[in-house]
Amino acid sequence: MAQISSGSGYKLDRPASPLVARPKGAVGKEEALRMEEEALAKLQREKRPTHLAPVSSTTAHANAGVASTSQLEKDLIVFPESEAKKKAEKDTFADIDVEKLTKEELEKLLLDDNFGTNKMSRPSTLLGFNLSASYPGVHAFSSTPFLWTPTLSTPSGSGLPTPTHQQHSVFPSMPYSKPPCSFQNGISPAMPSFVPLHTHQTPFLPFTPIQTAGPLVFQQPVVTPEMAKLFDKIASTSEYLRNGRSSSMDSESVSVKSLEPVPQLPEPPSMSRFDWLDLDPLSKRRVEVEGASSAMGGTVMEESAHAGDPWDAVLRDETEPRRASTGMAVTRSYSINILETSSHHSQSKQVSKGSGNVLTKYAALQEMEAQNLEVIAFCEDIAKLKSKFTYDDLFTNPGYVLSPVIFQRDVGGDSSSSVKVSIEISESQQPVTFTCDVSSPVELLIMQALCWVHDDLSQVDISSYVLKVCGRDEVLQNKYSLGSHEYVQGCRKWETEIQLQLLAHTAIRRDLARTADDDASSIELEKYQDHLERPFKETVTRESLAEYLDSYHNQVNICLQNEYKTVDRVIQEVKNICSALEKVETAAITDAVKRLKHSVNLPRTRSPEVRSLTSRVPNQHPLFVGYARQVEECMDVLTDAVYDLAKLYLCSFCPASPDYVEQDPPEEQRESREASDTTEHVQFTLFAIHDISAAWVSSYEKYYLMCSLMHNGRNLFKPIQSKKVGTYKSFFYHIKWDELINFPISVALLPLETMLTLSLYGILNQNANNSPDTNRQRKGPELLGKVTMPLFDFRGLECCWVPKSVGGKKKSQTERIILQVDFPSPAVDVLYVGPQEASSHLKLLSKLVRYLYCIYSHLSEQLLWDHRHYARSLEHSLPKILASVPSWDWGSMGEIHALLHHWPPLSPVAALELLDSKFADTEVRSMAVIWIESCSDDELLDYLPQLVQALKFECYLKNSLVMFLLSRAQGNINIAHYLYWLLRDAVQDPAFGQRYGPVLGALLCVCGTGLRASLEKQTQLVQLLGGLAEKVRQASSSSRQVVLQEGLERVQSFFQRNTCRLPLSPSLVAKELNIKACSFFNSNAVPMKLALVNADPLGEELSVMFKVGEDLRQDMLALQLIRIMDRIWLQEGLDLRIVNFKCISTGKNKGMVELVPSSETLRKIQVEFGVTGSFKDKPLAEWLRKYNLAEDEYEKASENFIYSCAGCCVATYLLGICDRHNDNIMLRSTGHMFHIDFGKFLGHAQMIGSFKRDRAPFVLTSDMAYVINGGERPTSRFQLFVDLCSQAYNLIRKHSGLFLNLLSLMTQSGLPELTVQDLKYVYDALQPQTTDAEATIFFTRLIESSLGSVATKFNFFIHNLAQLRFSGLPSNDEPILSFSPRTYSLKQDGRIRDVSIFSFQKRYIPDKHYTYVVRVLREGQNEPQFIFRTFDEFQELHNKLAILFPLWKLPGFPSKMVLGRTHIKDVASKRKVELNNYVHNLMRNSAEVTQCDLIYTFFHPIARDDKTEGIDEIPKIPEVTPISPATGRVEGEVKLSVSYRNSTLFIMVMHIKDLVSDDGADPNPYVKTYLLPDPHKTSKRKTKISRKTRNPTFNEMLVYNGYSKETLKQRELQLSVLSAESLRENCYLGGITLSLKDFDLSQETVKWYKLTAVPYF
Repeated sequence: MAQISSGSGYKLDRPASPLVARPKGAVGKEEALRMEEEALAKLQREKRPTHLAPVSSTTAHANAGVASTSQLEKDLIVFPESEAKKKAEKDTFADIDVEKLTKEELEKLLLDDNFGTNKMSRPSTLLGFNLSASYPGVHAFSSTPFLWTPTLSTPSGSGLPTPTHQQHSVFPSMPYSKPPCSFQNGISPAMPSFVPLHTHQTPFLPFTPIQTAGPLVFQQPVVTPEMAKLFDKIASTSEYLRNGRSSSMDSESVSVKSLEPVPQLPEPPSMSRFDWLDLDPLSKRRVEVEGASSAMGGTVMEESAHAGDPWDAVLRDETEPRRASTGMAVTRSYSINILETSSHHSQSKQVSKGSGNVLTKYAALQEMEAQNLEVIAFCEDIAKLKSKFTYDDLFTNPGYVLSPVIFQRDVGGDSSSSVKVSIEISESQQPVTFTCDVSSPVELLIMQALCWVHDDLSQVDISSYVLKVCGRDEVLQNKYSLGSHEYVQGCRKWETEIQLQLLAHTAIRRDLARTADDDASSIELEKYQDHLERPFKETVTRESLAEYLDSYHNQVNICLQNEYKTVDRVIQEVKNICSALEKVETAAITDAVKRLKHSVNLPRTRSPEVRSLTSRVPNQHPLFVGYARQVEECMDVLTDAVYDLAKLYLCSFCPASPDYVEQDPPEEQRESREASDTTEHVQFTLFAIHDISAAWVSSYEKYYLMCSLMHNGRNLFKPIQSKKVGTYKSFFYHIKWDELINFPISVALLPLETMLTLSLYGILNQNANNSPDTNRQRKGPELLGKVTMPLFDFRGLECCWVPKSVGGKKKSQTERIILQVDFPSPAVDVLYVGPQEASSHLKLLSKLVRYLYCIYSHLSEQLLWDHRHYARSLEHSLPKILASVPSWDWGSMGEIHALLHHWPPLSPVAALELLDSKFADTEVRSMAVIWIESCSDDELLDYLPQLVQALKFECYLKNSLVMFLLSRAQGNINIAHYLYWLLRDAVQDPAFGQRYGPVLGALLCVCGTGLRASLEKQTQLVQLLGGLAEKVRQASSSSRQVVLQEGLERVQSFFQRNTCRLPLSPSLVAKELNIKACSFFNSNAVPMKLALVNADPLGEELSVMFKVGEDLRQDMLALQLIRIMDRIWLQEGLDLRIVNFKCISTGKNKGMVELVPSSETLRKIQVEFGVTGSFKDKPLAEWLRKYNLAEDEYEKASENFIYSCAGCCVATYLLGICDRHNDNIMLRSTGHMFHIDFGKFLGHAQMIGSFKRDRAPFVLTSDMAYVINGGERPTSRFQLFVDLCSQAYNLIRKHSGLFLNLLSLMTQSGLPELTVQDLKYVYDALQPQTTDAEATIFFTRLIESSLGSVATKFNFFIHNLAQLRFSGLPSNDEPILSFSPRTYSLKQDGRIRDVSIFSFQKRYIPDKHYTYVVRVLREGQNEPQFIFRTFDEFQELHNKLAILFPLWKLPGFPSKMVLGRTHIKDVASKRKVELNNYVHNLMRNSAEVTQCDLIYTFFHPIARDDKTEGIDEIPKIPEVTPISPATGRVEGEVKLSVSYRNSTLFIMVMHIKDLVSDDGADPNPYVKTYLLPDPHKTSKRKTKISRKTRNPTFNEMLVYNGYSKETLKQRELQLSVLSAESLRENCYLGGITLSLKDFDLSQETVKWYKLTAVPYF
């Protein structure tokens, strides 16, 4: 019997269904045949005269008996009753002494072969009784069949309707209308066509409690005491117990024997006369009894066995051999829901013997029962939304892409605010060029351009013109300033010309605009998703299912026409249908198949005599007619069951049909009551899980489900564990519980958005042959699958996602299984009426100290909730208060919603937090969307990925968020474009994919034909590139280039048919590939480098990278957060020259990345100086100088490097970007540094074994510091770098909540390195609880730690070794030498006749070094050339010659190791001789060496050589030594921050610059301070010592506690700078004395102070 599990530790027995199919007793086949023969003979004797004479009373009574039992289960032959039969039964009972008869004797008597014809059938007087020994009483039984519901493995799961087997509502609700706030909040399948309802009406949800057993009024058959004693005696026999009629389901419960009346249902199943003994040997089963774990609830017991169909052993065709029975035992359900034979199939199917009528396709499959009603309602709402955006509204339907706008604060008076603009005009052959301010409106630029072609502007409509960006298909927005556009800001960053094109509205392309036909088109969600990649393969459609049903009906007709000889084919068709529907076999189908087998096959087992007798009986004979009627009834029941399953599957997993048939509304309305007035508990029945793999059968011994009720991510009640069961098999393997789950929590207490979570666990079979843990310690249960659905959207066929596993090892492919949950049928509808807002007035204070909000983390949630009325003035405190709500039950909703509606509006950024999973309330989420609506389209693009993820936390398909996104997508092409790719990616999520499918379909329906066609072309391009990239990746190294070229030709044919926009941006349009420029990268993923020709002839070539095999969603997230950081900095007036490039995921483990031009990885830059180049300081500076020859250009590039490096350090630290080797950091020729490849973030470091590669907080190496300082020594430029880092860090800290919310919304995205626990890393990195000064000190220490880390350089070196390729010289597009931008040859320059070292010179830029003057004489030249090369450059030449000619003997190169100082004249003089000998021997080597491009490139003049034509013109630079100050001379400045709070004075020593010392050497400065007067020197404070620098950075806080403001006004701060000396007394370098009365201690003062020679205290 089914059992009730609850979380309170008790269990209730649910009475078995009165019509449960019972196990049969042990009746032999021969005995059955003999009994049948005798019964048939007697029947013929009684029926023979019926056609000649009136019906006798005996015969009439017999017919009445047949009629009375015709509704029972016909699993064996029905024997008509007669008065003689009853008399024989009575006499037999009279002969039995029940008191003296033992169990053994009774059993022997019942099984005795001699009992013969006296073996009684079940007395007719007991046909209405249940003789089960475990049947405790009568239970109010509802004939309503179970409900099935597919759920999306999502918290919402609302995209699916609630199908039923009947026409009446199970949990009816009104048409889709959220505001009334119904339990179901969706469309009940029983509802008729969608009729608009009045606003006061409310959808309602019926809910049925656990109904207690009670007496029902039935006609009691007469049972004598002797008969009752005999029946109880039979029930206690061993044979009866072995066949499962004892209470073996619960060994701890007390079995209650009773004889209770059973309600006579309108159509009860027929029951064999043998069934009441339960001795059918074919129904014996193997029973395992195992107690479920009591950890989570009451102890339950359940059978667990592999069950097969017992009739397989006897259902043999006389002309066709059959397979023997598998021997598996029968598993019978203890809670069978009897399916009523409904008449609603009669219109769509006609089954009768000899009839040729079959299923009319789509008739039954188009009914409302077979539709997803919530999706249908969603389509109607989308149609209404679409009607608001008409095609003729140019504001919402411009038809072209608008250039994004980013607001930033420019520093006033900056000369760089003026920019050069070039505008192409069709009437002018030359572009119009002029200079304007970036703050100029776009309309002003249009007017200036029109002045060149129009004399009188009064006749010109300025608003009819637009400025299009050259090279991009986007238009500037006329109402904004020029400098606010993202394109213009990029041009300013790269210092490139702003190129625009003036076009009239009539001349611009509007191919993306919606048309009148688009407005008139219908909403069909699946119409444009044919080629969409989905996590689960949809195996059947309505059309294919109709074909299955056609085949089924054909077999039924054949079977009926051939006297049921082909019933096996009918059953096989049923199995085929179930298999097509993901191997779902309902209890109704199982029972119907068994009844059909019983009715058809059992008469064939009769003896030869009887067969010969019946063969002469005509088909019109009553015996045959009754038999035929019985079989046809079974066929009807089976057909009904098949159609019910088909409809349930269609409404669960198949898209709604646009041609669905609406049904008439019911005439009578059901009674209802409010949910707040109910006291019933939550209950449902876990029935079974279908479509499990055969591997599970051998891998797992038992299975159980954990059931939880959740809201806002929290459990509302203690989770309940089901009983543990094994696997069963009928058609297919399945797991069956048939267990009633009861949560002892009232419906009235549950919020509307309550989620039901079911988690499937498997217990490993330790004795399985393939189990690797046979001899190990027993493992715990494994989580196999999980499903979450709204509790108040009751449905029954739950779709549970599961990674199929074998032996605990997960497969990569994700599949789904089917969970069947039966919900009760209610007697009264429960109406959910939202509570009224609290009427009490909110008492608010006008001003509240910041204390409460700042210490939120230290307060209990209850304390914060108690002080909620005082927090209105605190910014962004509403989410914290709502998170602290103690209860979200019905009674608390009024006050919560009142607080929400009276709260001051939040900013869009703050409202994002209310869309997190911890806020499930629909009203809260709707209000958050209202606040977010105030943001612009371009701001919305920044947060679009998070908003798409937030759809997972919505309860129902129609919600405010999805309507908001679709409405914005209709008015902005950029939003529609990126929303499409985000939804395509989300649809592939196995847990939430079904939630996003209808949303994506709605987007494609509303976006219009033009944009939809563009998106389809992009999808085709991505598919082509994805297939090609995978082939290149799988190919061998030698064949990759050939595979790439062949694949590119196929891609080129795609472009020959049309142009295509790129997924990276709708404004990037390509018309073909530049195949010669395409290649691939030699990395693990082998990404392709693609060069595409711009469709705009005025634009440059488009360079992108396409990658497969890696998940680019994490790169998208990291780049998005860096872009948001950059916008925050720009809005605060801090431009850190961040390089923002686009990246988009176009499918599972594939995507496209924008390539930044003129950039190179640090590894390629460093290895130009050898494999140990990562340990050298000059590679980056020399590389930048190579591309920025002029001194002002190099200074600009260095400045860009300082700013961009500061931004990279802050961003990568806050996001915990790891795996930072030198191939993941790039440098642009303009000095902009940026990071790529964000596969590791949030502190998940890359490991080499147990070695952590990323050990520094961020990457800051000595070669970077060399560029920042402009040399080896620290300068004030490094102080600028530290200040930029600190400022940027503090600006992001002010928006800590934004970044934590953005990451929190992405925790359910499936990124492996982003979990709730990973958010702690970001929280700790942001340091939100510290002050700005403390954060500055903190980040300064991080800079020092990173700069002093040797691990970073060693990591670079290891990566250099791993990537080292001895492939000779670089390719043609790469420089052959680090200091030469091009490669030169003998043919270009002429043959070199002689080379010698002429002299050497001392240089001081960028630092002190010697350069050697090389005299080069070529053939045909009378005058030699003089070039300048350093010793390191000569060494680079030698190293690359050794790589290029490894087998040639090259001259030895002078050693670089020098004892003592390197840059002195004696060393340079010695090296001049050594280098001259080296060059002399080198040029006398083989011609292959001396005439190679490397030699001629080295001796070719470069820009620095062209400054002088000969040695005589080289200016003599006198050697200048640093000027040492005279004794007592003081120079330099110190930067201090002075602040006061909480009776404490804070002196932060930040920087000191331009220090001088007496001996001219670099000092070791430190700072010492006093508060004067201080006779006892108790106020002495000092900083750490900075070694060997004239420009030290300290950023250290010196603290003075316990001083009042009045006391400090009487004090002076004396600061002294000293140099720490080890062998002599510390040297005084300068100081200052500041009077504290001159400071405003109420605010922080940051200022530079000149050092003077004040008296040293």
